[in-house]
Amino acid sequence: MSVRGLPLAILGAGLLAGCVTTAPRAPLPPAEHAAAVARQQAREAVLARHARWNLQGRVALSNGQRGGSGRIDWQQDGDAYRVALSAPVTRQSWRIEGDAGNARLEGLDGGPRSGADATQLLREATGWEIPVQALASWVRGARATQGGPAQLQFAGDGRLARLQQDGWTLDYGDWRLQPAAGVELPMRVNAERDEARVRLVVDDWSAGNASP
Repeated sequence: MSVRGLPLAILGAGLLAGCVTTAPRAPLPPAEHAAAVARQQAREAVLARHARWNLQGRVALSNGQRGGSGRIDWQQDGDAYRVALSAPVTRQSWRIEGDAGNARLEGLDGGPRSGADATQLLREATGWEIPVQALASWVRGARATQGGPAQLQFAGDGRLARLQQDGWTLDYGDWRLQPAAGVELPMRVNAERDEARVRLVVDDWSAGNASP
């Protein structure tokens, strides 16, 4: 397997299709939009107090030329993270872990690779565009505090439907209350920028037991 041969089964088409959510149909009236923004700010304040969490699910990646899918286990503790992907069919896996200033990628030919930025490390080593640090916020339906200005769009029920930040567009679906966190979290997240796509289906959220 070459360095750019990320060990994910090339089975992404079904998951990529299944993850697509409905884009916001029309802007909410100003008063309803303001109320939705206020609820979003309150959600983000709660999430900031629950900086230790874990998700397990399925992920599909595409860069316009290649696509792959597999299982994902993401552990987060503040700025520290550990993201493991595995392809059950090929029995291969890789893991990236680090914090705000360091990243280490394991599971590729040639041994571990390290760098200061997880996104750049993955891009150079695998060809995949995965904004790891920003996704730590985005996957929970929150704006990335280290990112630029964000645009929010809400569905008719007031839930966050789309977030745009730093050139990425995040679409959300299947919100469910997570008692451990005290807020709703999305079970489906689609992230796109140009030809790069990350599709995530969350099978389980948990809080307070992550230990990167």
